[in-house]
Amino acid sequence: MRRNLRSDGERLWRSLMEMAEIGATAKGGSKRLTLTDEDRDGRDLFVRWCEASGLAVTVDAVGNIFARRRGRDPSRPPVMAGSHLDTQPTGGRFDGVLGVLAALEVVRSLDDHGIETEAPVEVAVWTNEEGSRFSPAMMGSGVFAGVFQLDAIKATTDVDGAVMGDELDRIGYAGDTPAGGREVGAYFELHIEQGPILEDEEKTIGVVTAAQGQRWLGIDVTGRESHAGPTPMPVRKDALVVASGIVREVNRIGHAYAPNACATVGFMDVAPNSRNVIPGHVFLTVDFRHPVDDYLTAMDRDLKAYCAAQAEETGVDIAVKDFWHFPCAPFEEDCVAAVRAAAEAQGFAHRDIVSGAGHDAVYMARIAPTGMIFIPCENGISHNEEENVTPDDCAAGCDVLLAAVLEKAGVVENP
Repeated sequence: MRRNLRSDGERLWRSLMEMAEIGATAKGGSKRLTLTDEDRDGRDLFVRWCEASGLAVTVDAVGNIFARRRGRDPSRPPVMAGSHLDTQPTGGRFDGVLGVLAALEVVRSLDDHGIETEAPVEVAVWTNEEGSRFSPAMMGSGVFAGVFQLDAIKATTDVDGAVMGDELDRIGYAGDTPAGGREVGAYFELHIEQGPILEDEEKTIGVVTAAQGQRWLGIDVTGRESHAGPTPMPVRKDALVVASGIVREVNRIGHAYAPNACATVGFMDVAPNSRNVIPGHVFLTVDFRHPVDDYLTAMDRDLKAYCAAQAEETGVDIAVKDFWHFPCAPFEEDCVAAVRAAAEAQGFAHRDIVSGAGHDAVYMARIAPTGMIFIPCENGISHNEEENVTPDDCAAGCDVLLAAVLEKAGVVENP
């Protein structure tokens, strides 16, 4: 019975579409950057839905939201499910928000079926998973899991100088509850795959066994500004030319450690950024990913060696700084097995899969038994306004989530 209960897929889809209206973009996506007015409005809608379902809502000091459904034994640590509501600047309607609203649908469905669980069930909304407005990513779950210090996170600023802690206060989500420091019985996260594998193989459910390790670097390239006309080519110290070589090297490294490596330069800032001035400074970011830590370390080593050689050859200063790193994160075997068993019991085509992206589940796996569920997304597209999924796949993922949560929370059996 636990593995074959069904959620209300139509209600889940209506909730997704209503949330998508907040920060809706012209191309059909969503823009709810962390701690903006749109993020606040999305949070407010979620809280209203939770309170309408009789859930006890709390907000912690980093802005994470928790909505608790009582269990028979309130002393047991909660089984938690969730994700995030913030988006990329040109984000889709399902990245993160599916995991939040599917978790809400789980507790709504428990009410529909009149099921009492042994342990409490909590829906979690994590602050700033995307890391787009404030960096690093996964701030809320990172503070909760003890990876980041609260004061340091609240002191971070966006590109316009806005302070994260001040923005929490401004939108009314600087909670009084301590961030973390409590036991979680298990954590599950439903997410779109953000890649093409499930769709290509016609699988409905991805049983996520682990998440790739990641290394983020920041590189400052400092040359010498000079007039674009009178300065001869042989004496130039063009920071942008050197930075362009670094971009090509990052791409080369990604191919060199194929098939599982990913290597990206996603941000670049050029100064003075004037038409007739040779660039004197460039800042760029590097994102390395690999499911094997030894290869991830080798990718990092190769790039740093290249930068050192280029600095010596060109006379341009290249400073490489480690910004963020987490190793490959395997998920807990029993939670993975619960997801797999639910997919099999409900007859969904499924396969084991490794996540290419970071998720809040990565940090939660450090402090609690954790599992993840993937569903396909159209053409593997995500972090894009064209991101799309089907209502049936959303419902299937939610059904598997419901079964996995019940497996860990337990069902109070009628006498």
